[in-house]
Amino acid sequence: MKTKSKALLLTLCAVLLVTASVLGTMAFLTSNDEVVNTFSVGSVAIKLDEAKANTDGSLVEGAARVKANSYKLLPGHTYNKDPMVTVLNSYIKMTVTFSKASALDAIFAPTGADLTSIFNGYDAANWVYKGNTKDATADTRTYEFWYKETVGAPTADVALDALFDSITVPGTITNEQLATIEGMTITVNAYAIQADGFANAEAAWAAFN
Repeated sequence: MKTKSKALLLTLCAVLLVTASVLGTMAFLTSNDEVVNTFSVGSVAIKLDEAKANTDGSLVEGAARVKANSYKLLPGHTYNKDPMVTVLNSYIKMTVTFSKASALDAIFAPTGADLTSIFNGYDAANWVYKGNTKDATADTRTYEFWYKETVGAPTADVALDALFDSITVPGTITNEQLATIEGMTITVNAYAIQADGFANAEAAWAAFN
């Protein structure tokens, strides 16, 4: 009886030893892992410039592109002006704002001047005209153009076609009319908004505004 009890005790000890060994092995073989996602903030960068021009509208040979030019207006004269935007992965639009809007309306059209007619080199296939608005308080009229498609450049910036390459003052304008727009400015702005996250350009610009 004692022998059997001793044998059973040894057997139980052996089982416990095996169990402890297995549990110990399981502890050593158990591991965990994780994936850490780091998010960086992206950016949309654009650059807008134009060719350097003299006051008569002729180009300055070899000059770097600039942010502004000054001109002396003459009837029937053409002035080089080629606003160009460089952009990366976005929807793009450009606006052209004329000051002295009321005087321009009086010269060109009582209901609102359509000054897109004085733009030379404007390609409607690339830049879609979206209409114009007048700010009565600031006395400005702004024309809006959307680029035809999303601009994507995974490895390099993309220089888009110029919105237009020159402007021509109509030859029919008189000296008296010119005097009413003395000091007029033409301001070109470029805007970019990320394409990701929007169904189309309309949705993107609605969010932008």
